Parts: sequence; C-alpha cells; structure tokens
Amino acid sequence: MEIESLEQFDRYVSKHPGTLSGCRIQAVDLRERGWELRSSDVEDSAFLGCELTETVTADLRHRGALVFERAPHLPYDPYKVRLYTPEELYEGIEQKPYDQTPDALSYRWSRQPLEREDILGLTLRGLHDDSISDALDEWVDGRRIIGVMGGHALERGTDGYTQAALLGRSVARAGFTVATGGGPGAMEAANLGAYLAPYPDEALTQALGTLAAVPSYRPDISSWARTAFAVRTAYPQGRAGESLSVPTWFYGHEPPNVFASAIGKYFSNALREDVLLNKANAAIIFLPGAAGTVQEIFQAATPAYYGAENARRMILVGVSYWTRTFPAWPLLRNLAEGRPMAKALHLVDTVAEAGILLSRPVP
Repeated sequence: MEIESLEQFDRYVSKHPGTLSGCRIQAVDLRERGWELRSSDVEDSAFLGCELTETVTADLRHRGALVFERAPHLPYDPYKVRLYTPEELYEGIEQKPYDQTPDALSYRWSRQPLEREDILGLTLRGLHDDSISDALDEWVDGRRIIGVMGGHALERGTDGYTQAALLGRSVARAGFTVATGGGPGAMEAANLGAYLAPYPDEALTQALGTLAAVPSYRPDISSWARTAFAVRTAYPQGRAGESLSVPTWFYGHEPPNVFASAIGKYFSNALREDVLLNKANAAIIFLPGAAGTVQEIFQAATPAYYGAENARRMILVGVSYWTRTFPAWPLLRNLAEGRPMAKALHLVDTVAEAGILLSRPVP
C-alpha cells in the first residue's frame, strides 16, 4: 500500500486500526501522528522521506520499520511524490539567474566528482529516479500518449519550430497527450502547441512571435526561460492543455522547457530514454534531429522488431532528411522487411501528413 499524503494516511489508519504492516509511506509529515505510529504494527513497512520526531523514528526502527531520512542538504527531493512543474524547477527565475534555480543546482550537484560522493548520495539519486518513475506511471495511467521526438537545436522563429508547434497542437486536439524529451527546440515547440491547443488558433501565432525575440537558450538561459513564462502568463495554465515532458540532468546544458504541464526529470539518461519511449503507447513521431533522435528511433525499433504483432506506429517526418542527411529510413525498412513492424512504419514529408496518418488505423 502506497501512502503519499496525510489524508491517505488518516483514511488508511481509520480502516486498518493497529497496523501499517507492508505500507510504503512517502514524503508525508507525520510529526502529529506519533500515537498512531507507536500503536501500529510496522513490520515490513517503510517510511521514505517522511517528517518524524526523533523518538518516533527510533521507535519505528526498533520495531523493524525501514526509515529513510529526509535529505534537506540536497537541491532536489529524492522522495518526490508527484512529477515536477515548471514553477518548481525554475523557482525564483523572475528575480535571479537560471544558475540559481533548483534545476541548475540539481545539475551542478549531479556533476560532482564521484570520489567526493558518498554512497548515500548515490542511493538518494537512484531513489529520486525511482520515485519519478512511480509518479509517472500514475500520471500516464489511462492516457493515450503520442511521443514527439526532435532536435534541441531548432530555434524559435524558424519554420521547423512552427511546424513542430502545429504538430503538438493537432495531436492534442485529436485527443492524445503529447510527450517529449522535455528540452528546447522541437521538444519545446511540441509542448507549446499542446499547451495552447484549447485556445483559438491566433494564440499560437502570437506566442510564436513573442518567443522569436529570444531564439535560443544560448547564450542566456534566463532570458530564454523568462520569455516562455511570459507566454504562460498571457495564456494562463487554467485554460491550457496538458502534455508531458521527460528531460534529464545528464544533458545539463539543455534546460527543460516550461510548456509541459508535468515534467518527469531524471538523473539517469538511460532510464529516461527507456521510460519516455515506453510511455508513448499510441505512436511516436520523429522530427528531424541529430544523435539523440537517431538513438530514439532505433531504441523504439528494437521492441517492434522482436514483437510478434501490434507494433506501435512510428512516423518519420522529412523524406530528404531521413533518407539523405541521416539515412535512418532505409535501415529501418530493411529491418522491418517481412515482419509485422513494417505496417507500422511511415515516412512523410510534412507534419500535416503525419496528422492525417494518426487519424487512420494501423493497416
């Protein structure tokens, strides 16, 4: 039994008086629940990052509970119950530079030399990523997810950026949830399109104009992020569409975009890539990109290659790009020959064609 709030704790105790055996209680302030804790069986229970008094902590451990202490010295919460919001990662960006935000501080912490890290730090980093995976499973449950993959170098104000935003909007308006790698470039554009999907078409046009004033996160991430938050202020989140992003601190030079409503940020890029592609349960669209996007194409192709049937649809956008610039398409077609995955592979030239494909069932 997972318990992630004080309300959940109180409900559970009222229905199961005298026992917390087998419970996993995460990031809950239990300082006012000493009597309930002392009077309950805590065999095989675990308390992860909960607020507890010293005497109750000692009592729980004495009776066999596993207690993971809070870690206030870290710039991140290793026991995260819910996915991040842009406001959490960019806390204080209005008054201070990006390098003083929780996002930048967490990256800096992750880059400390290994010889200066103790085993606790390594363990807490792993606990954080596992907590994010658990929160992500809960958030994704029941949603039809379409992954939109593409390069981080695509600048605001370009036609490619506009097309990626239009794609994100059309996917969201079709009833799907957009998921991206969470960074700038094509990823930001797709999340932007989903964010503004409930608004009239003119909203996206105006937002694109505002963002074009700061085309790239280089050399000034602070200005890049503040311009994006200005768009969010103009189009409040209460009316905005939902989307997901799954970025990583492994690529710390790539700041997360602020248009995803839920952000599953990982320290481990390997875990992040696997989770992102796995959660795209309806289809994956690959816009032009470089090494990261190419990696994602073939990482997604591997389970499709070995699967017996019902391969997930993979759509590559940009005929010349994927046949000449980075010729991933010929290799994909050769891999798919004679296999069920062949019916799920598509190469199109425009995002409009990709949208048409999504409206049709897999043959």
